[in-house]
Amino acid sequence: MDFDNDYETLPTQNVVTHMTAGAVAGVMEHCIMYPLDSVKTRMQNLSPSPNAAYRGVGEALFRMVKHEGVLRPVRGMSAVVLGAGPAHALYFSCYEYVKNALTLGGTRNSHLAYGASGCVATLLHDAIMNPAEVVKQRLQMYNSPYKSFLDCIVKVYRAEGGRAFYRSYTTQLTMNVPFQSVHFMIYEFAQTITNPDRCYNPAAHMVSGAVAGAIAAAITTPLDVCKTFLNTNPNQGKETGTGLIHSIRTVYKLGGASGFFRGITARVLYQMPSTAICWSMYEFFKYFLSRRGSDQGDSSMMLMVSPSTVVADAALEDQESKTNSEGTCRSSGEPWEGWSSGGGCPGPIKTPRELPSVSGVGLYGALSFNTVHNAESNLSKGNALLEIRHS
Repeated sequence: MDFDNDYETLPTQNVVTHMTAGAVAGVMEHCIMYPLDSVKTRMQNLSPSPNAAYRGVGEALFRMVKHEGVLRPVRGMSAVVLGAGPAHALYFSCYEYVKNALTLGGTRNSHLAYGASGCVATLLHDAIMNPAEVVKQRLQMYNSPYKSFLDCIVKVYRAEGGRAFYRSYTTQLTMNVPFQSVHFMIYEFAQTITNPDRCYNPAAHMVSGAVAGAIAAAITTPLDVCKTFLNTNPNQGKETGTGLIHSIRTVYKLGGASGFFRGITARVLYQMPSTAICWSMYEFFKYFLSRRGSDQGDSSMMLMVSPSTVVADAALEDQESKTNSEGTCRSSGEPWEGWSSGGGCPGPIKTPRELPSVSGVGLYGALSFNTVHNAESNLSKGNALLEIRHS
């Protein structure tokens, strides 16, 4: 198999490959760009404290480190790590399976199939990631009353119940379904331009992922503001007007039309490298794990040599030797790897026949089979020699 060109068409029955690649890619994506995510959460706050009112991404990050400590921008990362691993494992494995089913295993350009696959994958992803988002964003807020992610889980559950962890689930789905649909369609479209052969190309994966993430993030920023409002307002569980409609009204009341685009710069700056890292890591691990598994499979297949193949090759060589012996003998200048039994051209000629070398992961190493037979013996028992060398 030509992995440089065909790895995109590998069967998606290998769920472990996609889940492992997706989990690693998801954790790397969230961890590397987590400080910008903390800045985005604070900038989307509609009623910030005077000490947490920022004019830009750089100022917000600088003041967080200066007044709250170097580790303040990464507070809450543990919650994301615990959620991102299984969430992205299901996310990418589901996407690959549905995409393969809708495109019938081909790689033809079908943007609707890619968008639909992203929607289905988002349902599973958000079901796991939504509680982690609630804990993460409450820990990211200025003057957060929680000491750790475990303390946050316990206090939120006691004060607001288990529904608090899924209060923004419908809003997050409303945001992520169009986000992921646009994201996957743009990524696959960009791949047709930057990587038309669909081979493993890290630069193409990173560029396509960055472009897709930036556009999708900018389009869905208003819904992300509403989601942040629901996740960070602890009193929402006691009010009657909860949900997406109520959050839209509240955001407009507090911030006007421009309030829906608060933190858009931080969100785009976060999503561009995040999706680039995520796709490049995912494609790398999918390529690496698939190639490793196929190499092992090819090695084990090479250990099986059919006896009928040995007999057929030997018979063919015997017939060719007879034809050569009836005509003129070879001149001394012609290349000849055989040898005569008596030192001259006349007489029986024994010719070596070397089968393909066997290499693999067997317990006793690789075996090389050579059959040497008499050209006029018709594979008689007395003149046939089977030489087995162990390497």
